[in-house]
Amino acid sequence: MSSKGPLDHYRLPTDVRPRHYNLTIRTDLEKEKFSGFVKIDLDVVETTKVVTFNAAAVLNLGPATLVASSGAELAPVETKFDPGTERATLIFAEELPAGSKATLRVGFWSALTDSMSGYYKSTWEKGIYALTQFEPTDARRALPCWDEPLLKATFSVTLISRNGTVNLSNMPAHPDVAVADKLTESLFEGVKDGSWHVTTFETTPPMSTYLLALANGEFIHLESSYKSPLSGKVRPLRIYATPDVINQAQYALDIKQKALPLYEQAFDIEYPLPKLDTLVANDFDAGAMENWVNMVLFLYYRVVIIGGLQYGQGLITGRTTAYLVDPENADIAAKKRIARTQSHEVAHMWFGNITTMAWWDNLYLNEVPSHVSLQMGEKIILDKIHPEWKVDADFINDHLTAALRLDAKLSSHPIEVEVPDAGQIGQIFDSLSYSKAASVLRMLSKFVGEDKFLKGVSLYLKKHLYSNTVSRNLWEGIGEATGLDIPKIMDNWVSKMGFPVLTVTETSTGIKVRQDRFLEDGQAKPENNKTIWSVPLGLVTASVRGQSLIDNTALLETREAEFKLDTAKPFKINADTNGVYRVLYTPTRLSAIASEAAKPDSIFSLADRIGLVHDAFALGKAGYLELSAALNLVHELRAETEFLVWGSIDSSLSGIIHTWWEDDKVTLPLKAFRGALCSPLVDKLGLEYSKKDSADITQLRTLAVGGAAAVGDPATVKALLERFSKYISGDASAIPVDLLSVTFRTAVEHTGTPAYDAVLKLFENPPTPSIKVAAIQGLTSAVDPALQERTFKLIQSSVRNQDLIYFFRGLSTNPKATNVLREFFENNYDSVRIYTRLEATFSMKYIVQAVYTGFSKEEDRAKAEAFFKDKDISKYNQALAQVLDGISAKAAFIERSTSNVVAWLGSWESKRKLDV
Repeated sequence: MSSKGPLDHYRLPTDVRPRHYNLTIRTDLEKEKFSGFVKIDLDVVETTKVVTFNAAAVLNLGPATLVASSGAELAPVETKFDPGTERATLIFAEELPAGSKATLRVGFWSALTDSMSGYYKSTWEKGIYALTQFEPTDARRALPCWDEPLLKATFSVTLISRNGTVNLSNMPAHPDVAVADKLTESLFEGVKDGSWHVTTFETTPPMSTYLLALANGEFIHLESSYKSPLSGKVRPLRIYATPDVINQAQYALDIKQKALPLYEQAFDIEYPLPKLDTLVANDFDAGAMENWVNMVLFLYYRVVIIGGLQYGQGLITGRTTAYLVDPENADIAAKKRIARTQSHEVAHMWFGNITTMAWWDNLYLNEVPSHVSLQMGEKIILDKIHPEWKVDADFINDHLTAALRLDAKLSSHPIEVEVPDAGQIGQIFDSLSYSKAASVLRMLSKFVGEDKFLKGVSLYLKKHLYSNTVSRNLWEGIGEATGLDIPKIMDNWVSKMGFPVLTVTETSTGIKVRQDRFLEDGQAKPENNKTIWSVPLGLVTASVRGQSLIDNTALLETREAEFKLDTAKPFKINADTNGVYRVLYTPTRLSAIASEAAKPDSIFSLADRIGLVHDAFALGKAGYLELSAALNLVHELRAETEFLVWGSIDSSLSGIIHTWWEDDKVTLPLKAFRGALCSPLVDKLGLEYSKKDSADITQLRTLAVGGAAAVGDPATVKALLERFSKYISGDASAIPVDLLSVTFRTAVEHTGTPAYDAVLKLFENPPTPSIKVAAIQGLTSAVDPALQERTFKLIQSSVRNQDLIYFFRGLSTNPKATNVLREFFENNYDSVRIYTRLEATFSMKYIVQAVYTGFSKEEDRAKAEAFFKDKDISKYNQALAQVLDGISAKAAFIERSTSNVVAWLGSWESKRKLDV
């Protein structure tokens, strides 16, 4: 990009580029501050008198000097700072000639705050430690730098800290102690008398600033190793944590040990570093981060990974819920979360670290291939480690549905989205950059064949090792492996927002399929319906023997087309729900598909049945179908035995109950219907867990109990309250770990203050991360206004910043708290209690969504718009627009479907009474 380009207002000029950073940082945990000095070797690309770099306002800068290639030491004649773009500009009297080199030298200092961004502090039971979170643009909060992914450089890091603490960075430590020079000797004060120590690290490979990682604190580790299937090399693996929780880290270490050799085989590229570390963190904002080379892991809910070259060392960091689990009493949900996180972050060693997107508009090139839970993170990796989890089908509930829900809004955005302003980057870390992109690659893999797809990915990685890439580079690799015109197939999927609904009508020779853009309110106007996608149809038909036949070659490339098949036999579009679209059948055909899906020997797979449920409810909400058609489908599937199908059913029913939360004439019979589905499962499976149970039975039991309790099933509520009473009396075995959340929620909702007090104690001193999460869900389930007020005071006083989102999300699903949550948020928005705590994090957009997502009336949308009218919403304007669109869609849904759903439920209840 030219330094004179149109994006100058947002992007750094490229007339000067960094080549190497020599960084020294002194961390004082006692005084909660850090200071440092950096020497940055520069390449002068174009003749200039100006040097511009990134530095955030929270970072104090000392006087800067520049040593030119001539040896002359230059001081700037003018220094400018723009807090809006977080850029410092140095203007010199002499020109730096093109092709020359120079070294910028500048000192800096700042406080260690609890911002969860930049270089910040995290607390544990014995004090604090320090760690970094630089993605996407927060390296500038810790050091002056060129904070853009394309501007890669090498780093030499020296960390100075108090004795008794451990220093961690991206690379292995040198055995020798760094010697202070005249420029940095003040940083080394106290080293010689033994109260401080120095750690120097090997030079990193060229990498983006957001991958730099630092940490200092009291850490210990567990260690293992794996043997490379490609070279036979044995590499050590570690997981770091504070001493109080290290005993809960073994499972995460085991997953890493199993995943690494599988990735090497899948990509045909050996892991490039001699080791890989993980660090667990108590305070972490985002879900994961792939810092290169050696870093540390800290304790709570987020994750970071680091990798490097053949001479480097890798480190992953993340929240406790992402890495810690009780080794003796682990619930499946926690194990799944840890395995997915670890697998995702290990994949970043190849995607994001070995190859890095050129700019944040191609974020998905970093996140998707590692986050493609089906193709690379789960089906190929986790499916081999935990085949009992059925991760291929689970992907639909976890990722595809989330992607389609968000992309069905006019306020959606393309996967590949322009983000010239670095301040907007945090908004695109969402279900579109992650889950939709993963779903699109999953669809492509099924269309071209998994083996060819992975071959293409391997070609892409090998061709762009340690470089920056854009979309076409990935398409070229897959195109080379398949011989297909991949850009023609894929460009609209990543460059355009939205996805199609395929309308299927039957002809004398088969079916006619038409594609139109799907919107959640069903109102796709001509100006919003211009995109024609290349749609792999995945036709499922029945063989002569009644077995499933799948044609993955059929492709719809026009607005509509006809396809030959025998409609006298069962058929379905979107085999295994691999496609990123909805399918609309006639009511008669949908009924026939439902009848076939309900058969024990159905030609429709587990994934097919999951997709049918999600499609039916989405189409009902958008007005393409009557909602009664979706309820009929669920009723037809009531004998289903698979947990994942029940997961789609229960979440869909929960969603419509929350839509009509203010209308008892709808919610009460809906709850009765949900209870009629869940209660028989509870009766069948019971509340006792056994290690002999399959994963499917274990999860189905948990879901059924949760569903029955949510609608107030008397027998289930009674049983849970009895167990809760025993549990708080000291019998820890009274509540199976898989039922902790539902039991705490039920106890607080139904018994009030005594249960709230007991759960509060568990929140304040949780033995495991799972118990802490369950306690938060319990506290936010209170229906008593006085208890809700206690929860709001707790949020203001003693809740960690990273945990705020869990409280807000919990309250947002509590109908009795919907209005008071909004009132609390709006009354405290401008205080230090909310916005200023989170303005530097990803979390603010999620808080806004949680507060307003429950509303279903246009008047509530108007109230929200009025509240935000005079607010600076630049960091979450997309999330706000999306939640406002959601309110309008639900309002239209209610107006359109209330009479239909009431009539269906009345008919169902009448038949139920007759059956009884």
